[in-house]
Amino acid sequence: MASTHGAHILVASNRGPVSYALDETGALTAKRGGGGLVSGLSAIGPEAGALWVCSALGDGDREAVRRGVGEEGVRMLDIDADVHADAYNGIANSALWFVHHMLYQTPLEPVFDAEFRRQWAAYETYNHAFAQALAEESAEGAAVLVQDYHLTLVPRMLRELRPDLRIGHFSHTPWAPPDYFRLLPDDIAAQVLGGILGADRAAFLTQRWADAFTDCCHAVLGPGIPSGTRIGVHGLGADADFLRERSHRPDVDERMAALREQIGAAPDGGARKTIVRVDRTELSKNIVRGLLAYRQLLEDRPEWRERVVHVALAYPSRQDLKIYRDYMDEVQRVADDINSRYGTPGWTPVLLHLKDDFARSLAAYRLADVALVNPIRDGMNLVAKEVPVVSDDGCVLVLSREAGAYEELGEDAITVNPYDVCGTARALHEALTMPLDERAERTKRLAAAATALPPAQWFLDQLHALDA
Repeated sequence: MASTHGAHILVASNRGPVSYALDETGALTAKRGGGGLVSGLSAIGPEAGALWVCSALGDGDREAVRRGVGEEGVRMLDIDADVHADAYNGIANSALWFVHHMLYQTPLEPVFDAEFRRQWAAYETYNHAFAQALAEESAEGAAVLVQDYHLTLVPRMLRELRPDLRIGHFSHTPWAPPDYFRLLPDDIAAQVLGGILGADRAAFLTQRWADAFTDCCHAVLGPGIPSGTRIGVHGLGADADFLRERSHRPDVDERMAALREQIGAAPDGGARKTIVRVDRTELSKNIVRGLLAYRQLLEDRPEWRERVVHVALAYPSRQDLKIYRDYMDEVQRVADDINSRYGTPGWTPVLLHLKDDFARSLAAYRLADVALVNPIRDGMNLVAKEVPVVSDDGCVLVLSREAGAYEELGEDAITVNPYDVCGTARALHEALTMPLDERAERTKRLAAAATALPPAQWFLDQLHALDA
């Protein structure tokens, strides 16, 4: 099945670098995405013969595939919509994501019943479609970089179809410790691990997640990693050049002016302090406990009332799943409760924005006195790395010890246990009262650590490691 004229570098991921929307006239419009993979592929140049294999995610994408509309260097797979829904929502986001982020309420969930097995069959079909496409498109000995928990079975499937290929798998999430990973049925747990072990190299964002994967292999499959798969760590950094340029465009200045007006001035006429968070409304991001910690701060330290504002940018995520819609409702409810309990005619304690707006996110980064990043678990968390890079006057980072970024940034952040609301409230007070010179020094060190492995280099390092 090897192709002499196929691609020499391939990336496989659920979401691709471009998406399509249908307007009311039936015309298709394309929208480009961003992120580390996009930066990485652009770094290798068009002469490298690269191809991105991804899934059609919506009606616009599927229509683009049917019409033969596409971009050079991208192959979009029109996988049956029901198969994709079962694989993506049923397995990837409702089982594997929950396991790795340790989100289950175990007295009631998970329930791995016949419906789960039906969805797992769809996940296998979905992964096989990717393996087949990659096998068809790859030149002899090509390098294939498979991304994330959506495609854990692809490396093994692809290895069986094309033993000549050099295959890497990268996990963008945490990896669960063995006791939690083994919530999965034994055969499914073995299939997930065995799928990734089909790769020449399995890579992770931090050593902690890499070690957890190895521990799971030993616990589920027995001692040693029999396939000889090499394990690697690549801690994705912030793209400093892009962020600094983008954060000083006119639309960001406009959002800053609007936010400043909403924040207002303290009763003495001085500037109010700002505690900023920017997240998708994702269960693992711990937004509700962050709001409760802010409420505790106002309760325990009444001197902060009317002198601080919590700017919470909580953007929609996975709204086709009821548990995510319910979580977003709870975020809104807690914010409303804080505002009704403590707010005054001239002061809104929580400025909650639920509509995605990148320019506003960058404006908030620049304004922040304190950045609150308190996930329950996070593979990395780029917000923690981006805020120090963009901040105008220096910013104190309050960081969960369960974020992957903690390994690189923990020394210069104020660390919190994400479940400890009172402890987080104390950390917010410490951050708000930190002397400006110390704050500035910490921000410099945070920014240096955050940009140590920019996205293009992160991608190239994985590619070079496959050659090793």
